[in-house]
Amino acid sequence: MSALTLKKQLIYSYKPLTRSSLLSKIILHGHILVSDTDLKIVKNELVIHTRLTQAEPGCLIFRVTPDPNNPNKFEVYEEFINQSAFDNHQARVKESNWGKVTKKVQRHYQLSYDA
Repeated sequence: MSALTLKKQLIYSYKPLTRSSLLSKIILHGHILVSDTDLKIVKNELVIHTRLTQAEPGCLIFRVTPDPNNPNKFEVYEEFINQSAFDNHQARVKESNWGKVTKKVQRHYQLSYDA
């Protein structure tokens, strides 16, 4: 098991990887909570992060939407064509400015697979 896979098991709630899941579409949904201190920089960086993610090979859908009732909450919905595309996305994010400015963001995600 790779370190990236192990890290995802600690962060995300999802089914264990199987051969069929590697060939399935990956769907991530949930929300993030951003502190007042980080809100401005996260909102600014989100524009760039969205543009870069939507341009990634294998990204089908990427949406991060502010919650109308809580300015610190953002709904997240992502679809990638397969596990490999999702893993590549995670690797890029880890090294990106988005990854740096969102280190303290609380992430509440679920992953699922759709054949």
